[in-house]
Amino acid sequence: MRLRHKANAIPEMRENNKIYFDASVNKGKWKDIFGNDNPIHLEIGAGKGEFVTQMANLHKDINYIALEMNTNAFVVASRKMLDEDMKNVRGIIGNAENLEEFFEKGEVDKIYLNFSTPWPKKRHHKRRLSHKRFLDRYKKIISDGAEIELKTDNEDFFDASCLYFEDFGMEIEEVDRDLDINKSVVTEYEAKFRKRDMPIYFVAAKFQN
Repeated sequence: MRLRHKANAIPEMRENNKIYFDASVNKGKWKDIFGNDNPIHLEIGAGKGEFVTQMANLHKDINYIALEMNTNAFVVASRKMLDEDMKNVRGIIGNAENLEEFFEKGEVDKIYLNFSTPWPKKRHHKRRLSHKRFLDRYKKIISDGAEIELKTDNEDFFDASCLYFEDFGMEIEEVDRDLDINKSVVTEYEAKFRKRDMPIYFVAAKFQN
C-alpha cells in the first residue's frame, strides 16, 4: 500500500539530530558519533523503523543504523528515536547504491534485510538487495566475519538469495522456512503476513574474509 505523502516529513527530519540526509560526512566517524566502540548493525530498507527501534531497545550494547529512501515512512521511526531519546540508533536517508560513501571498510558488523522488494522479473534481479551486485558493496564496508540476516515472505526471492550467498562464498549459518514468531522481532508489516498464515523465510549467512 502506498504511503500518503507527508509534506512536513523532510523538514521535520532535518531538525532531528539523529537523522542524516548527507551521511557521507560521517564516513569513518560512526563510533565517534555513538561515543563508544560497540558493534554497529545496519538495517537496509528500514521502512517505518519498527525493527531497528525495537532491536535498539532490546540490545543497548549494540549501535544500530537504519537506511531508508522513503521519507514518508521513515519519519515515523525518526519521531520515536527523538521522543525516546534513543542513544544507540541513528537514521540515514539514502540509497543502498551509495553505501561506500557512508561507511569506511570495517565500520559495519552486521546487516539486516527485512522484507526487501523481491523484484520478481528477471531483468530486475540486479536490484535485489541480496544480489551479488550489493554483496560486493557490503564487502567494502563490513568488518571481518560480518553477518547478514534476511527475512522475507517471498519464497522465490528467498531461494534466490540463498544461492546468491552461496555463490559469493558465504557460510550459510541458519535457514528457516517457517520462522517461529518468538525467534525474531516482529514488525507491523511482518505481522500482516503472519495473520494470513504465510510462512516467514529466514537465512543467516557469514561473509568470508
